[in-house]
Amino acid sequence: MDKKVIYSAVQPTHCLTLGNYIGALNNWLQYQQEESNDCIFAIADLHALTVRQEPGAYRERCLSLFAQYLAMGLDCDKSILYFQSQVHQHAELQWILNCYTYVGEMNRMTQFKDKSAKHADNINMGLMDYPVLMASDILLYNSNYVPVGIDQMQHIEITRDIAVRFNNIYGDVLTVPEGRLGKVGAKIMSLADPTSKMSKSDPDVNATINVLDEEGVIMKKFKKAVTDCDNFIAYDPDRKAGVSNLLSILAVCTGKSIEQTVADCDGLMYGHLKVRTGEAVAAMLKPVREGYKRLMEDKDYLYRLAEDGRQRAHDRASVTLDRVKDAVGLIPRMGR
Repeated sequence: MDKKVIYSAVQPTHCLTLGNYIGALNNWLQYQQEESNDCIFAIADLHALTVRQEPGAYRERCLSLFAQYLAMGLDCDKSILYFQSQVHQHAELQWILNCYTYVGEMNRMTQFKDKSAKHADNINMGLMDYPVLMASDILLYNSNYVPVGIDQMQHIEITRDIAVRFNNIYGDVLTVPEGRLGKVGAKIMSLADPTSKMSKSDPDVNATINVLDEEGVIMKKFKKAVTDCDNFIAYDPDRKAGVSNLLSILAVCTGKSIEQTVADCDGLMYGHLKVRTGEAVAAMLKPVREGYKRLMEDKDYLYRLAEDGRQRAHDRASVTLDRVKDAVGLIPRMGR
C-alpha cells in the first residue's frame, strides 16, 4: 500500500497558541499515528522573514518552536521534522515556479492584501511571493494532503493551480495536493472577540491561550472569555459565537463530539462552562509545558534531531527538484 504524504508547516513568529494546537498540531498527531501516512512537518522560518526580525531573538524562537513541536508529541522516528531554511531546494523551486505564476494571481491573494495593510511601511516582494514559496514547500515532497486552517485554503488552491499549469506543459511532474480541514476545532476563535480567529499576534493578552501558559494564567483568561446575554448553552457559531467557541475547545480537549459536549453541558451557567473548559485545556497542556522545559535544557539534543530532519528532508526534496529541472531543460549536475 502506497502511503499518503501529509505536509504542513507553521511560522515561528510567536509561541504556539491553543488555536495552533487544536487547529493544526492535534490533527498532525492523528495523521502521525496512522500507518498509511508519511508525515513531513516544517518550521517555516523563511516565510516569517517578510516581517523584520531581531536575529538573536528569532533564532531562539525558532529553536523554541522545534521544542514545542516535540513536546506536543511529534515523533522524529515517525515523521520528518525540519527547518525550512536548512533545505535549499525550497528557494530553488520557488524561483522556477515564480516563472509559472502570474502577478495578477498574487495581487488577488487575501493574505497579501491583509499583510500589506498591516505593514504599510514594509510591503516587500516576500509578502507578494509568499504563496509561491508555500507552493514550493508542498510540491517538493509530492504531498497528497495538506492539513490547514480555513484561512489557508486559498493558498492550497493557488498551489494546485501552479502544479496543474506546470504539468500541462511538461507532463506528470508535480503531485497536485488537496487541503484538509480538521473535523473539530479547525478554526479556534479569540476568547476576547469570538468573531475573530485566535492569533499569535493578538495585542490583547486575554484573547489567546499560549501552549506554554501556566495553569493559573489559563484559568484567568477563560474566566474573562466573551460569551453572550442569552445564558443558555447551544452550539450556534453564527448567533452564539463565544459559547460555540468554548464548546469546540472543550470537545477537542475531551475527545468528544460537539453534540455530546453540548449534552454534557446542558444546564450549566456560562461561568461553569468557562471553568470546565479552562480546566480541560490546562490538563491537556500540562504535559506539553513540562516536556518543553526538559527539552530546552538540552539544546544539543535538539540540534541533533534538527540535523537528522534536515538530511531526510533534503534527500526527498532533491529528487523532486531534479525532476523539475530536467523538465524545464536545465543542465544536470556532474556525477548524476
